[in-house]
Amino acid sequence: MIKVIKTMLCAAILTVACFWSGIAYSEQNKTKAYEENQTEAHIESFLKRLYDIRATALIHQNERAFDDYYLTDKQSSNALKNEIRRMDYINAWANKRSLKLVDAKSEIKIVRIKVKDDRATVSLVQSLKVSYDYPNKEIPTYSFGIGTRHFLTLKLVNGKWMVSREWYLDPLDENPKKIAEGALPSVKITGNVTDGKKFKREQAVAYANKYAGIAWGAGNNRRYNPNYKDYTYHGGDCTNFSSQVLGDKEGGGLPMTKQWNYSKGYGGTQQWVRTDSLGKFLIYSGYGKMIAKGDFQHIVTPTKEHPNGAIARLQPGDLIGYIIQGNDIDHFSILVGFDPNGYPLVNSHTADRYQVPFDLGWDRYTKYVLIHIKD
Repeated sequence: MIKVIKTMLCAAILTVACFWSGIAYSEQNKTKAYEENQTEAHIESFLKRLYDIRATALIHQNERAFDDYYLTDKQSSNALKNEIRRMDYINAWANKRSLKLVDAKSEIKIVRIKVKDDRATVSLVQSLKVSYDYPNKEIPTYSFGIGTRHFLTLKLVNGKWMVSREWYLDPLDENPKKIAEGALPSVKITGNVTDGKKFKREQAVAYANKYAGIAWGAGNNRRYNPNYKDYTYHGGDCTNFSSQVLGDKEGGGLPMTKQWNYSKGYGGTQQWVRTDSLGKFLIYSGYGKMIAKGDFQHIVTPTKEHPNGAIARLQPGDLIGYIIQGNDIDHFSILVGFDPNGYPLVNSHTADRYQVPFDLGWDRYTKYVLIHIKD
């Protein structure tokens, strides 16, 4: 009997010990989860302040605003220099075009945070809204959107998070001293965008605006069309997006061909996803016609052949190719309309742009290929 009682007592003690051990373990896990949540919330707050300040700095050009956010080592200093250069560039561009930047607002969405000791790695997306005015106060303020994907390493120093390094494909990463000279493009808008028999121009523009990605202003909850592969990390998605605008049934509806097509299992053909291949296909297939090719001055300056400049010959739904060097096209954008003063505006992927002035982010050496899509 005594042996049975001892056995029962030991079992009870063991049960109680396990119970309290379980509670302690559960409390430890809760504490750890709480601390992790607090750390992530602290990081998110830091990042929101950082990107808000960077947006404000674009307008006020205040370099000192960055002092509390970057370290002094080489990698962090390089990240800071990139922000100062983009600030200088966009303001220099605005001055060249007789525009005044008046506002910039940032929205960020955290994709992933991973914390280890005093370091954190973060991936996020930013939607940036930029607004400008013309000297003529009767022309309303205009706003456009840019979307970028960011990868950062943060370091905790004396209880404060600081930027250790950052990488992103920045459409404003240009030399402010190499902005093209030339007349301010001002296209006279005549009538509404209409659909042709073969090319649904109005639908193409609507598609370009809906699926312009993470750029401010874009539709579809700032997401790409899920029916297509994202080629951002496979050479860029700009041409894939341009082909969608032209050929998707929701877009321009141009009939796909054996050379130019997309299938879910295979993806896009070379002519569908590669810039120069698409440009050549559009010309030799008869789907498109090259209006002009040349630098900024060449396409905006009035000539006998183009009294309002070659750029004025384009219609919403047409394409603009960009050549950085050589003769092959490196990037495509879709012309989607004009600002209140007639400045041509484009959408694109890699990086995501929503109704952005067509030459913003390019320099005096860039050559433009203007391709009209036949209706």
